Amino acid sequence: MWNKIAKHLEGHPERLDVARLLVETGLSIRDGRIYCNQIEIPTVRIAKAAGVDRRTVVKTIQTITSNPELREIFARMRSAGLSLREIAKHLGFGVLEITPHDPHAVGILAKASTLIAEENISIRQAIVDDPELSPEPKLTLIAERMLPGDLIPKVLKIPGIAKVSIY
Repeated sequence: MWNKIAKHLEGHPERLDVARLLVETGLSIRDGRIYCNQIEIPTVRIAKAAGVDRRTVVKTIQTITSNPELREIFARMRSAGLSLREIAKHLGFGVLEITPHDPHAVGILAKASTLIAEENISIRQAIVDDPELSPEPKLTLIAERMLPGDLIPKVLKIPGIAKVSIY
């Protein structure tokens, strides 16, 4: 997806920054306006967050809406919702963070979640960073309670894993 977006905004790095912000936060463009699900977001707020002026945001919206392929992508974009990653510790949840060698490796989520299930611990949330959008994508599993430290060597045995953190 990101390659399609980048291709159409090539030569306009500031517009690309705006598009990246929209994608990373799941903001859509409908009827020439920016939305977080059903809430309209003013262009001036997007400009400030992207570090550009408001006119750049307006031009980005115009470029996206004038291209049928981009218009379709951005019209259907939705925010993924609440991430428990930053508040897990406060809520007493356990977090398993995995950095893969190859972000396209198959089976890491399935094998890691199986190991947690074998500890009789339920997973509350799984967050997988998109390798096209994140320079160092991670898999984050948030469990209903703290995870045992002896889970680390078991997870490290899963093929394709570079780093593991539990907190």
